[in-house]
Amino acid sequence: MKKLTSILLASALALSLAACSGNTSSDSSSSAADTSSSSEAAVDEATSESAATAGELTTVEEGMLIMSTNAAFPPYEMTNDAGEFEGIDVEIAQAIADKLGLELRIDDMDFDSALLAAQNGKSDMVMAGVSVTEDRLVNLDFTDSYATGIQVVIVPEDSDITSVDDLTGKMIGVQRGTTGDLYCSDTVENGGFGAENVTPYDNGLTAVQALMNGQVDCVVIDNAPAQEFVAANPGLKILDTEYVNEDYAIGVKKGNTQMLDAINGALAELKADGTVQSIIDKYITAD
Repeated sequence: MKKLTSILLASALALSLAACSGNTSSDSSSSAADTSSSSEAAVDEATSESAATAGELTTVEEGMLIMSTNAAFPPYEMTNDAGEFEGIDVEIAQAIADKLGLELRIDDMDFDSALLAAQNGKSDMVMAGVSVTEDRLVNLDFTDSYATGIQVVIVPEDSDITSVDDLTGKMIGVQRGTTGDLYCSDTVENGGFGAENVTPYDNGLTAVQALMNGQVDCVVIDNAPAQEFVAANPGLKILDTEYVNEDYAIGVKKGNTQMLDAINGALAELKADGTVQSIIDKYITAD
């Protein structure tokens, strides 16, 4: 009986020691887990704060810079025989994307839709020879200017239109949604010629074709594409007098200061190192 009691006491002591050992291990593991969780949380928080400080750029699609444009505005944007995009805006946009460490994607559409895509956040930016106007500033924010545009008048070589003053009462062809359209369609009191005297077309080429077919008396468009259209269509000329001077800039969604600042920063560097001017000189010669 005494022997049995001794065995029982020994067993109870062993169980007691095992139980104490188990509790100590469990508490230690729990404490380690809590410490690990706290450390991970601290790391996550630090990483989050670091990312916020770095100001990571948010784009419509991760890793992508989407540019909406109307690729029928040479030499700013057009397609070559292989169907690839090229032009001043295309190359500047690519240089900006490279600076920002992003892949450039170009979405081609009509001019009005290109503006709306940026306005509605469907694209990160719009580049299509876009000039800054009061009306556009209501819906878009614009970067610093990267090029200067001059609105000119294309007429047949035998036209009786010799200056901008002669446009009164004439039928004027324009590219829909452009400043040429806006200026010409405005009231006479505001320096325009009246919407009833303006025919808008989807792109500049269509407007010039209408001029060649006698459907309009002249076309008002930017000087750079005007030079291209006249060179490709014998019998046309550009009036010596300019219509309007304007600055081209990149449009982004209203209030998207993060994107605006990022593009302006890249643009400033590309201007400073001569990249922007070299791209412009590649497509527009001094003469």
